[in-house]
This record gives sequence, C-alpha cells and structure tokens, in this order.
Amino acid sequence: MRARDKIRKFDLAPTEFEEKVNAILTEGGDLDTRYDAGAQEFTPNKVVKGKIVDIRNDEVVIDIGYKSEGIISTGEFNHIDEVDLGDEVDVLLESVDEAGGGVIISKRKADRIKGWERVVKTYGEGDDVRGHVIKKIKGGLLVDIGVPVFLPASQVSIRRTHDISDFIGKDIEARIIKIDHDRMNIVISRRKLIEEQREEAKKSLLTEIKPGQIRVGVVKNIADFGAFVDLGGIDGLLHITDMSWSRLTHPSDLLKIDDEIEVMVLRVDLERERIALGLKQKFPSPWETVELKYPVGSRVQGSVVNVMPYGAFVKLEDGIEGLVHISEMSWSKRINHPQEVVKVGDEVEVVVLDINRDKQEISLGMKQADGNPWDDVDKRFPPGTVVEGRVRNLTSYGAFVEIEDGIDGLLHVSDMSWTKKVANPQEIVQKGETVRSVVLSVHPDKKRIALGLKQLTLDPWQMEILERFAVDTEHAGTVTKVTNFGIFVSLESDLEGLLHISELTPADHLEAGSRVGVRVLRLDTDERKIALTLIRDPQILEAMGIELDEDGQPVPPTPAAAAAVAAVADPEPVEGAEAPVDEAPAEEAPAEAAADDAPAEEPQAEAATDEPKAEASEEAPAAEEAPAEEPKAEEAPAAEEPKAEDAPAEGAEDAAGDEGPEPVEGKKDE
Repeated sequence: MRARDKIRKFDLAPTEFEEKVNAILTEGGDLDTRYDAGAQEFTPNKVVKGKIVDIRNDEVVIDIGYKSEGIISTGEFNHIDEVDLGDEVDVLLESVDEAGGGVIISKRKADRIKGWERVVKTYGEGDDVRGHVIKKIKGGLLVDIGVPVFLPASQVSIRRTHDISDFIGKDIEARIIKIDHDRMNIVISRRKLIEEQREEAKKSLLTEIKPGQIRVGVVKNIADFGAFVDLGGIDGLLHITDMSWSRLTHPSDLLKIDDEIEVMVLRVDLERERIALGLKQKFPSPWETVELKYPVGSRVQGSVVNVMPYGAFVKLEDGIEGLVHISEMSWSKRINHPQEVVKVGDEVEVVVLDINRDKQEISLGMKQADGNPWDDVDKRFPPGTVVEGRVRNLTSYGAFVEIEDGIDGLLHVSDMSWTKKVANPQEIVQKGETVRSVVLSVHPDKKRIALGLKQLTLDPWQMEILERFAVDTEHAGTVTKVTNFGIFVSLESDLEGLLHISELTPADHLEAGSRVGVRVLRLDTDERKIALTLIRDPQILEAMGIELDEDGQPVPPTPAAAAAVAAVADPEPVEGAEAPVDEAPAEEAPAEAAADDAPAEEPQAEAATDEPKAEASEEAPAAEEAPAEEPKAEEAPAAEEPKAEDAPAEGAEDAAGDEGPEPVEGKKDE
C-alpha cells in the first residue's frame, strides 16, 4: 500500500499527517541529542540494565534495548532457580557489533564491578572484614567479602597449615592489607588479625596464670617430645613425661590435634613467656602407695612392655613398671639375652624384690616365682642315683652333663675310668651325646653336682688287678712315655705301671713304642699305682715274644709305631679348652717302689701325684662381674683338678669361656 493510500485510509489531510510525524520525532528533545544519548548508553565496558526475555537450556536471553538481545550462561547466576522471565538484571556490556547488531554481556563481571565499588566505598586498607572461603587457588585461597579477594597461604594462620583446603566453605575474619584500584585486586590476611588478638590475650593471661591452676586448652601441635597446647593467647608445652603415669611411646598415642583438654599449670616463666603443663598431675601418683600395693616378697602378674639387653620391663599397672634383671630370670640357665626367655606382650608372674619409691624403681624377679630348683635337688638326686643326660659342654677337666632342664652335673676326668688316665674327656664322651652316670655328691648351696661314669661298674682294683698283677708276676708291656723320673709302661688297655729311674741303668735305651718285660714290685690300691722293675734276662724276654738286638736290648720301634704310641699317651687337647695346667704324672710309683739306694735328688714315686685338678670358678653373677678369684676345691687334693662337687654345676664352664681352669697358684711341672 502506497503512502497516499494510507493517508486516504485514515482520512488525514497531507498537512495534518506531516504535523503528527514531526510531533513524534521532536517529542523528548532534539533528535540529534536523543541519538547521541542512545549511542552513549551502549558504550562497551559499561554496566547496563536488562530484562530477562527467555530462559532456554543453559542460556538466559536478556534484552538491553539494543538491536539484538544478549545471551549469558546460567552459571553466572548464583541461584538460577529463583530467576524468572521479566526480571531486571545488571550486566556488563563487554562489546557491541554495530554492523551486525550483536552484543556480548556478562552478569558475573557486572556483579564484581558493583561489589568492588561497594567494598572500596565501605572498607580501606587495615580494616577487618568477614568473608566466605570459596576455593583454593594457586598460592592461597579465594575469599568472598562481597567481591572475591585473595588470602595468601602464608597469611592463613600463625601456625603452619598442612592443607589450607580445610578452610574451604568456612567463614573467616581477616584484615585488608592491600587494595590495588587499577587491577581491582584486594589482599587480606587472617594471620595479622590473629596475632593481634593473641597478643592482647597473652598479656591478659600472663597476669593471671599461676602454677597449680587447671586450664582448658586446645592441642595445636604434636612433636616427639610432647604437645603444644593453646591456652588462649599463648602456647604451653605438655611434655611427654607429664602426660601419663604409664609409659607412652609417642604423644599421638594419647592426644590428637584440636583436642580440647584440661591441663595443670606446672611452671610459668614470665621473662621467657614459657609455660610448662601437666596432664598426669591432675591425678595422684600410683607410686605414693606402691609399697602398700606391692610389698617386697609379694607375687604379682604383669605384662612385658620392653626388652633390653640387661633385662625386661614389666608393667604391673598404669604408671607402675618394674625391671626383671637378666640375672633374675633363671636359677640354672645361663641367659645371654632376655629375648631367650620373654618377649613384649608376654604375661608373666614375678616376685617383688625391692622398691625405691624416690627413684620410682621396682626390682622384680621371675625365677623367684618358680622356686629354686636347687633347693630340693639333694632330695631328687641323692648320691648313688643313676641319671641320664646330655653332654652339654666339654672342658679340659671334664664334661658338664645336663641331668634336668637347667641342672648340670660335672663328670670329672678322674671319674670316667677306673684304670685309664683320661687326659682328654673326648676320649670317653662327645658333646651332645647322652650318657648314664651316677650321682656322687650334691651341694645345693654351691649349685654343684658331682657325677661318675666309672662308678657304674665294679672297681677292678678291688680284685681283678690284684689277682692278675700280683707282686713278682712278670708281664710284657709297651713303653708309652719317657719322663725325667721314669718310664711308663702299658701292661694292658687303660692300665700302666711305672719303671722308676732308680730301676734303670745307663745301658737301658728305651723309647715310646719299645716292647719290654717287667716284673711287679708293688701294688698300691689306694693310689692305684703299680711299681715295676725291668726284666733283662734274654730267655725270659724271648719267652714273652720280645725281640732283642745284638746288645741284648729290645729292638727299637719303627718311627710310625713310636709316633702312634706317643699320640695315645699325649692326646690332643679338647677343642676350645685349654689343657689342664701343671700336669703331673698320675702314675708315679709310690715311694716304696723306689730302690733304697735311689739318688736323693731323684723324684720319688710318692712325690708324683695325679694330674693337678685346677680349681673351677664359681658361677659369675649374671650381667654384673666375675668373682675376683676362683673358689678353692674343698674335697679334691690340693694338686688335683676340680672334682664335680667343687666345680660349678652350670654356667661355670661358660664363665671361664670354655677355656679350662686357670693355673693353680703355686703348682709347677714335675
């Protein structure tokens, strides 16, 4: 429809139409002015008002009065469910496309600008604000105080915070320390505010806090040596030793960070501003009545809480622990480490031996709870009892035989054979071997039992040897040893006689292994010795099967035979043990066997004695010190090795280091 037709339709004169159009265009002021004002309203980076005209999916359409509407994400609205069509909102016009008529707007940026303007008008640097922690960002936290502001991690707290994420979602108070208007940036500090608050609280607290007061505090830090408790302005140290009367391995076993606890003020140092706190002091010490609850000699149950090389600590109750020294763990066994007997967590029965309340120490004993097995050993093993046991150890003077758990007896070399001179116990028994023996004597007070092996059979010296080797009987024998006082001759297995030097002439050239003929001069059943004289009659010697050389002397043995005899006569020492000291020939002839005209300077047979039996040391006190000197044997001859009744029944050979007895003072080789 043409304009002329429209004019005719409304029945308006042309002049009237023009007047109406001009009135509309001139309404509200000059047209050029109105145009400039509209253009200025849609300048970029300016906050403008708009109306919500549509909400679709995740987009909101807003009409700001421009050629086209703007679109923003629903995520820019804090509560999209509360938004409805027709609502007016402030948005930031970020850019305008004049050619196409499009606009880019942002509600979030508009809110920030409005919040920034409101905040900077309300607060300045140094003012305290309250905000809500939004999220964690690089270097710190983002806090909403009406506008997002930055809280550095170093300014979160006066203490090191392991994870600042714990503050997310919490409301905090802080102080504005920097405002950058150009960049629209604000930095806040929670730490400065806390420091000022604590400083005021500390001054107030130090004026009123006194030792003995009960205070409520919060655990703020835990270390190996204790915990720091915030009393409200100042921290006090709760040392681990003041936490509990019982043993604590670490403060974290009892406390956790942020625990609220009641503590007692122990000491206050105003100059250094240090406070010592105690937790256990709120309760009476169990040591105050320890002597009434655990009198000396009483039996109690306890739990092993710690094992050390010198003993084990046993907990009797919370705060009361006693020490079982290694020497108080067994009556008979030699214990190298307490772990051989107990371990942590074991329930044990102990006897209270001693109490020192001042030092808070209790001495306990485990062996006392079991009873001393040596108290009635003489009733269980009276002399004459045949026992069976394992050879536990060998020394140069005998073998220790375990006849009962922890009870050892000594089988002395002199009690191993009736006839054989035993220089090495390995000739008769071996370590670990099970042997039968006879109890010879028992000394419970000295913890000694003497055993005998030869006593299981009859003594051949009582009848058999007397009959077979009567005086003047002649026998063939083998030289076993040549000494400066005579020659030993083997008459049969384990039986020797002595050709004293007075029975020899310079023409007699005998050596170990030589076959000789001898006549019995004398038998000494008490000393168990046979005195011999040499037969030189060739006919008698030939009748005995002894070969003679051209000079009528026995044919010398081959080197191999001589070495074999010498090895039997002088066996190797016990491995790991020293040979018996000051050894003297056991088979020296009695004085009566020597010729009447024997030179005075020659050693007489009666001067010869059995091997000197070295004194054995008493059992060394466990974990303390060895005895200053070895006890003297009571029953053995002065020049003899210790018999079993004079040697310790257990532990002694260990105390001597399995090295054999120490040299007997004053003894010399023959």
